[in-house]
Formats: sequence, structure tokens, C-alpha cells
Amino acid sequence: MATPDEVKEDRAFNRSMMFKLFVVAAAMFGFGFALVPMYRAICSITGVNNLVQRDVGVREAKNTQVDMSRTISIEFDANARGPLKFKPEQNSLDVHPGEVTTVMYDVTNEQGRTVRAQAIPSYAPKQADEFFRKIECFCFTQQTLKPNETRRMPVVFVVDPKAPKDMKTITLSYTFFELNAPQSVSAGS
Repeated sequence: MATPDEVKEDRAFNRSMMFKLFVVAAAMFGFGFALVPMYRAICSITGVNNLVQRDVGVREAKNTQVDMSRTISIEFDANARGPLKFKPEQNSLDVHPGEVTTVMYDVTNEQGRTVRAQAIPSYAPKQADEFFRKIECFCFTQQTLKPNETRRMPVVFVVDPKAPKDMKTITLSYTFFELNAPQSVSAGS
């Protein structure tokens, strides 16, 4: 049987341990909340996970120089996943670096129901994403298309005049896919 002093020591030890565990749990909880801004900061620094954000600094850029001495061929590609018909209004266009250009894409919801969709851009060659700046793009937001609706959507862009001289062609490709597509029920369920 424990003496009263030993019981007091055990209780003091238990209280001390409970306090330490509470502090550790509170610190872990706080760290969980700190992960979100840390993740955003890391993504911002590394350029990861920024596919649908406006290109930084385009509105503020003082782009008064158009390089008329050369042209870059921009090829437009469109892919659709799900019940959408999606295509550029033109397949290619020659632009001068520094020149603000607008192209249009058409999307049609071929379903008898409303569809929410998102477009994700990609570039070829890979290093082109450093020099291709979208000022306005339908890919910045989700699109809601009513049944059988067709929509014309603009992409306003500029190719940075600092693009390498050997970069003669840039391909802008979009994949447009349905968000929260209805799940089909399998026959065995």
C-alpha cells in the first residue's frame, strides 16, 4: 500500500504529465492549421499547383515593347472528357512576342442536364509556360453549362519578348472535364 507522500507524488506527476500532453495536443492542433498557409506558400514559391490561377504580374507589367522582328506560331489544342464538345475557333496563329492576342474557344454541353466543368491548360514545350502569360482565360473559373448550351470563351494572352529566339512554336492545350460527373450504377449492386 502506498504512503500518503507517494500518493501526492503520483498525483503531482499525473497532473504534470496531463499538462504536458495537453500542450503537445494543442501544439499539434495548431500545426494542423498552420499547414494550409505553409502549403500555399510552398506552392507559390515552387510554382506547383497553380494551373488555374492568373499569371502573376501580367496586369501590372509594363509591356510596351512588341518584338516585330520575329513571330512565334501558337498552336491551339482542345480535349474534352465527358459530355462536352470543345474546340478552338482556329488551330494556329502567328504572333509577335509582346503582342496582346485574343483567341476564342467553343464548348458545347451535349447533355440534357446542367454540367459543371473546368479547363486545365498545358504547354509544349515545357519551358514555354515561363513565357506564355494568360491575362484572361476561361480556365481561371469553373464553367456551368445549361443543357445543350454552347458558349464562346476567350483567352487573352501575351508571349513574353524575353522568350528564347529558338522558340518558334508554342502549343497551348486545354483539357476540359466535367466536375462531379454522375456515377453509373453497376448491374451487380
